Amino acid sequence: MTQPNILWICTDQQRWDTISALGFKGLRTPNIDSLGKDGVAFRNTYTQSPICTPSRATFLTGMYPAAHKVQRNGCDAFPDGLELLPHVFRDAGYHTGLIGKLHLAAAQNRIEKRADDGYEEFYWSQYPYPEKHATPEVKKAHDYHNWLIERGVDPDEAYSFVGEALTEGVPSEYHQTTWAGERARRFINAHKDKPWFLSINLFDPHPPFDPPAEYVDRIDPAAVPMPAFRESDLEHHKRFRDVDQQTVNPVDPRIVPQTGAGTAVPEGRESHDTPPDSYDARKIKVAYFAMIELIDDMVGALLRTLKETGQDRDTLVLFMSDHGEMLGDHGLLYKGCRFYEGLVHVPMLISWPGRTVAGISDALVELVDLPATLCDAAKVPRMYQDQGKSLFPLLTGKAPLNTHKDRVLSEFWDAISFPGSRGSRGSMYFDGRYKLNIYHDVGEGELFDLETDPDEFVDLWNDPDHAALRARLTERAFSEMMLVTGIGPERVADF
Repeated sequence: MTQPNILWICTDQQRWDTISALGFKGLRTPNIDSLGKDGVAFRNTYTQSPICTPSRATFLTGMYPAAHKVQRNGCDAFPDGLELLPHVFRDAGYHTGLIGKLHLAAAQNRIEKRADDGYEEFYWSQYPYPEKHATPEVKKAHDYHNWLIERGVDPDEAYSFVGEALTEGVPSEYHQTTWAGERARRFINAHKDKPWFLSINLFDPHPPFDPPAEYVDRIDPAAVPMPAFRESDLEHHKRFRDVDQQTVNPVDPRIVPQTGAGTAVPEGRESHDTPPDSYDARKIKVAYFAMIELIDDMVGALLRTLKETGQDRDTLVLFMSDHGEMLGDHGLLYKGCRFYEGLVHVPMLISWPGRTVAGISDALVELVDLPATLCDAAKVPRMYQDQGKSLFPLLTGKAPLNTHKDRVLSEFWDAISFPGSRGSRGSMYFDGRYKLNIYHDVGEGELFDLETDPDEFVDLWNDPDHAALRARLTERAFSEMMLVTGIGPERVADF
C-alpha cells in the first residue's frame, strides 16, 4: 500500500519517562516498546502547551498556539477558518474515525460543539466518569457509558469513587481504555477496502489515579522511583505564587501523610483537576504506572488485530501524549503554567513496518511537526497553515535520525480555570541544553542548564554569572515566538 492507514493513539497527561524500552524503570510497556523495533522512538519530543486543548489544537492544525490562538481549555467552540488534519485525510479518500475525547472545545456537562473536524465515525467519551449535572442529551451521546449500560453496568455506580485523587478504579473489563480498544478493533476489522485514519484519544493516565486493582498488583512499589525533589524546591516556588498551577501549595513528596493515603480532594475544590493537599507519592506513581500498563495491553491487542487482518505492514502507528504530569516532582502534582520536563516532555513512537527505520532519535522534535509528517507519509497535500517540520525524512532514513530542530517552544496563556487562577501567561524556549521560562505577567523567569542539571533544581535566572546567557536566550526566545505567531488567512492575490 502506497498510502498507509493511520492509527494514532494519544494518551492524556503521560510523561516522557514512562517507556520501559528507553530505560525507565518501574513499569513494563512491551507493546509500546515494540513500535521501536520497526520504527523510531523519539527521546526528545516536546508539547507546545502543557494543557490539553491548546496542545491538541496544535497537533491537529500544525500551528503553534500563538498562531491558532486556541489557548484555553473550556472554550465555547473551535474557531472557524482553521483546517483540521482528519478533514484533510477524509478529503483525500480516507475513512476517518475518532474514539474518546476530541477536546477542542468545552465538554463539561454538555456535548462538545464539533468543528468541521472530518471524522466520519465519532465515538465520543470526554471523561470516563459521569458528570453530576449532565443532561439526558449528554448522557445519550456518551458512547462509553452506553457501552457500559449494554453490559449491565450503571456508570454512576461504577464511578461512585470520583472525588478521590487515588483509588481503585473499575475492573479492567469495564474500563474506558478497554472500551476504546474494543471500538478500535471493530473499526480496523470493518475498513479493509480503503485507507483509514483512526484517532484514539484516551483519558488515562490523567487523574484521578484510578487503575483496576489487578494492574496495581503488577507493579513493584520498590522499583518505582520517587519524584525529583529537593528541600530548595519549596523556597523556589515562593517566587511563583501568582503563577497558575493546580497544586496551590507544593509539598515534600517524601513525607507520607499519617492518615492513610491522604489523597482526598480538598473540600470546596472538588474536581478531577484539583490535586490533594497531601499524598503518598509512591502510591500515586504506582497507580499512574498501572494505568499506563493497561494502555500498553490495549496497544498490544490493536497490533495483533492489525497482524491478524493483514494490515500491519499497511499501517503507520503513532503513539504519543498531549502533555505530561508533574507526579510529585518539585512538590507539584497535575499541571499548570510551568515548564518542567515532567510537563512538557512527552513520549512519542512512530512505526510503519517496512518503511520506517528502526532506532532511537535524540533530535529535538515537537508535536506541531505531526501533521506535516502524516501528510508526507500518506502523500496528502499539507494544510496551507502548517508551521511544522516533517519527521518523515528521519523516519525513512533520508535525513539523520538525530538532527531536526535547534529549539522547541511551549506556552501557556490562561489555559485552565480553577478557584484562584489568574490567567497566567508563560513561555518556554529550549535549545536542547538551556531552558528559558518566562512568566510574562509576573515579571519572573527560570533558566536551567539541563546538561549539568537534568532534574531542573538549580535556577540560574538571577545568577550574575549567567546574565549574558539569559539576555541572549531571551532575545532568541522573543524572535522565535514572533516567527510563529501566524499571519492569518491564505494569500490568494498579489494585492
